Amino acid sequence: QVQLVESGGGLVQPGGSLRLSCAASGRIFRINDMDWYRQAPGKQRELVATITSGGRTNYADSVKGRFTISRDNAKNTVYLQMNSLKPEDTAAYYCNADVNTGWATKEYWGQGTQVTVSS
Repeated sequence: QVQLVESGGGLVQPGGSLRLSCAASGRIFRINDMDWYRQAPGKQRELVATITSGGRTNYADSVKGRFTISRDNAKNTVYLQMNSLKPEDTAAYYCNADVNTGWATKEYWGQGTQVTVSS
């Protein structure tokens, strides 16, 4: 199977920065799109950023210009650099990957990492 493990969350003051990482491991033939989602208490999970295997990116309007998604295909890892953080960015952040295992293509989720923006 495939596992996604996130890291890098924590508590940061408004205006600060954090870098999230998500490493995929297991039976991986190829990873297609990799995404970051977030879910705040009482709200639906929302797509934050997407990166294709070729490096094309797309962002939610609320994070454009502040967040940058990137990936290292050799390490099967996706990153989310978050700058100029705001209290409304507080949420659990989840990575999602579309993985071809050689047998099938499925979506996998990480366990989530908490980001709290507060003074």
